[in-house]
Amino acid sequence: MRPLPELSLLQSFVTVAQELNFRRSAERLALDQSALSRRIQKLESVLGYRLLERTTREVMLTPAGRLFYRRAGEILASTAQSVSEARSVAEGRTGRVRVAYMAFAATELMPRTVSRFGARHPDIALELQYMRTQGQKLALANDEIDVGFMIGPYDNSECRTELLASDLLYAVMPRGHPLLRQHQLHPVDLAGQPLILGDMAQWGEFRYRLEDLFSQVGMPLQPRLEASNTLALIGLVAAGLGVTIYPESLIGFLGRNVETRPIVHPDFRSRTILAWKRSNRSRAVLDFIAIAMQRGLG
Repeated sequence: MRPLPELSLLQSFVTVAQELNFRRSAERLALDQSALSRRIQKLESVLGYRLLERTTREVMLTPAGRLFYRRAGEILASTAQSVSEARSVAEGRTGRVRVAYMAFAATELMPRTVSRFGARHPDIALELQYMRTQGQKLALANDEIDVGFMIGPYDNSECRTELLASDLLYAVMPRGHPLLRQHQLHPVDLAGQPLILGDMAQWGEFRYRLEDLFSQVGMPLQPRLEASNTLALIGLVAAGLGVTIYPESLIGFLGRNVETRPIVHPDFRSRTILAWKRSNRSRAVLDFIAIAMQRGLG
């Protein structure tokens, strides 16, 4: 298999094919005519066939030269476009960022970051995917996403994380519940209350966090009912079947059939973090991370 010609040889040939004059071609390329002639000879040697017929009076393309001129022009145009597109990606002006988010980031943190990023980088595509925290960890490891809004903390030597929010935990109760007489609750106030919690399949990471917190105060979690989605959880609570626990970020989206009280304890918080692989040096991804880390997003 013959080696492929250098781009500089292709550019020289295309210029000669356009001008059909070595003097004018040499001027366009800022070369002397002898150097240009050597380039054409080298290109023909690499290809193994003649491209030009040259006399003292004129320069003409051979049949092979006419076909090669069309293809060489396409190659040069495609190469220039590829260089330009790659430069845009390298400079963070175009490209894509694959973003995963869990429920607690879906109402404020993720949408506000996406809004601000889109305003600054309109030509960068954002691919959003709802994903549980455990799924995000696997997706990061497999390079299926670039960044993830997940429940923290997360310790992994291959990833970096940034704390975005530390939300108070709230007890969510049906209207008229006796605990609503108190302006705030302590964990012990929930002892003996029937709990309605998200199931382990969909809410596993949050359940692990709650179990750790309640075990620290000597109260094992024993849910009366489990549900897989927010609507079902709130519906069961509104029906008077028990109490659930939500982070502050979701409190404003619960509707009018339930009421809430904060759980006062220094450790009873839900932490939302942003995670990404240390090896991901995409300019677009790094810009997205920088915007997500800004406080006071509006």
